[in-house]
Amino acid sequence: MRSAPYPTVLKPYGRALVDLARQREEVVCLSGDLTRQCEVDLFQQVFPDRFVHAGMAEANMMSMAGAMAREGLQPWVHTFGVFATRRPYDQIVNAIAYPNLPVRIVGFMPGVSTPGGPSHQAIEDVAIMRALPHMTVVDVADAVEISQVVPQLADLPGPVYLRLKRGEIPMVFDERHRFRVGEAQRLLDGDEITLFTSGMMLPATLQAAAVLHANGVAAGIVNVPTLKPLDRHAVTAAARGSGGVVTVENHSIIGGLGSAVAEVLAEAGVGVPLRRIGLRDTFAEGSKSAPYLFEKYGLSTAEIVRTAWELVGRQGPAPQVAALEPEPGSYAPV
Repeated sequence: MRSAPYPTVLKPYGRALVDLARQREEVVCLSGDLTRQCEVDLFQQVFPDRFVHAGMAEANMMSMAGAMAREGLQPWVHTFGVFATRRPYDQIVNAIAYPNLPVRIVGFMPGVSTPGGPSHQAIEDVAIMRALPHMTVVDVADAVEISQVVPQLADLPGPVYLRLKRGEIPMVFDERHRFRVGEAQRLLDGDEITLFTSGMMLPATLQAAAVLHANGVAAGIVNVPTLKPLDRHAVTAAARGSGGVVTVENHSIIGGLGSAVAEVLAEAGVGVPLRRIGLRDTFAEGSKSAPYLFEKYGLSTAEIVRTAWELVGRQGPAPQVAALEPEPGSYAPV
């Protein structure tokens, strides 16, 4: 892994999709009136005859994608996470998931990464997509994982929901990193507490672990990019060797990574204390500052450190944490 501050890559998803389409003629791209915002303006420029502008009609777009998949195409559908899941859910169920079709639904601007308030913040998308039979759910952490996940999803059977941040994306991992759908990755060993994280919360979790180690707490990290199917073996193995578990996600604590980890640990009989960091059964407000939202709703590095510190039973106040500076361009407004 690289050290912060991380270098960034502009539109890694859009570039990866174009590269895939050069190799796979069956790949087609659909956009729900957010072409530039979802990085698929790059696809439209290179493959205009394989690009469908579906407009602000997300339910119809999902039905179109299902019909295309029945004809042997592989549709990749793009819009913001709320419009990819909350608005067209019935069409996803009946036109895509139930017939188990190879449609890739890509939802951008997850959780409180958008300033748009409740109408634009996908804080429950993982929960509702996890509940769908046949659906694979992926939440990758950086530009390196994005470049690797796109070609892997092309060969995956059935439908997929891919959760992405857009714009300038950090490169947390180096060229040695190997992403595989369905696998969690143990990034750091530590037997006192294990931090499970996914998506864009990885940099804050890495910083929190460094602060904890500097203050005598042996904190391990497990990166969980595939939320369904969850890597049960990796989760239970890490938890069994730990005194406690903290899950960290840019999502509601209900139904997402925290719930998935809790389910696995309970079914496996792994009796370790668990704390969940995420939105606590609330809608978030709109804001001009992403760091403000992450801080207000308890998704900060300081909150991870405080939660872990208390869980392992350390006396006194938790260590102070310097604010993690956002990457240039990391806060892309609607």
